[in-house]
Amino acid sequence: MAELVDISSFDLRYECCRVKSKEAERILLDSILTYGIRDPLQGVDAKDGSRILLDGFKRFRCARKLSISIVPWHCFGHDMSAGILELLRLSNAKSLTVLEQARLIDELQAAYGMCGADIALLLEKSRAWVSVRAGLIKEMSPCVKGKIFAGLFPAYAYMYTLRQFMRINRVNRKDVDEFVCAVAGRNLSLREIDMLANGYFKGAAELRGQIKSGNLLWSLEQLKASYKGTAACTPAEQKLLKDLDAVQKYMQRVACQGSGKFKSTSFYAQAGLLAGGILRQIRMFESAVRGLHDRC
Repeated sequence: MAELVDISSFDLRYECCRVKSKEAERILLDSILTYGIRDPLQGVDAKDGSRILLDGFKRFRCARKLSISIVPWHCFGHDMSAGILELLRLSNAKSLTVLEQARLIDELQAAYGMCGADIALLLEKSRAWVSVRAGLIKEMSPCVKGKIFAGLFPAYAYMYTLRQFMRINRVNRKDVDEFVCAVAGRNLSLREIDMLANGYFKGAAELRGQIKSGNLLWSLEQLKASYKGTAACTPAEQKLLKDLDAVQKYMQRVACQGSGKFKSTSFYAQAGLLAGGILRQIRMFESAVRGLHDRC
């Protein structure tokens, strides 16, 4: 059952484990103005009398902006690791992102010495579920982690654009840090970030230099112009360009997912047939692509 507590008693040490979003916070602020705080803030009661907040940081910041001093509070108990585990168990209902789950799991391992097997058992999840999240947060540099959790760089762009460059193109963490610092906080769409990433990691040195120096408008115009340039091509040429773009995209996707742990016999039966068909054509395909590349 929720109780009413003073907002000044909260300990915000885990605020860095939750991703900020100005837009979500703005919408929540409007809702609280109209209806008040309907869902209690949640966390652990510490021995010193403070309340360690785990869930409800947006509500906390909104309450402070609105000078609300008393808020509803639900306590997970007095044990910190048990409180984090309880929040993770509720994560489907509370909509924790994968990165937020990853950071909390990392906290359980680093601060409380819990191993992946124990966490998986207590959460009733597979070891792979825990391992994927633990590995995800460990591969992130402090710079990237800081930008994402501060709400300055979208987690989706890191997960599905930058990680592919790191895995497939072997882009190092220093280059990723420089790119993220160049585009973070610029209110770019996911599509624009994807275009800039392709230009930065695969484009000319001049384009990379312009992005690195923060000249993103010029860089986007150059990249968009290069895409528009396909209008001068014949229909057959445009079709081939689209096919090449799709092939590159799906090759990267299969390379990332192909080493995953799959279980069903139905999957292996169908995947075996498809993979065999691809392997039979791969030499002919490679020869055609190399020939095209040489002519270009």
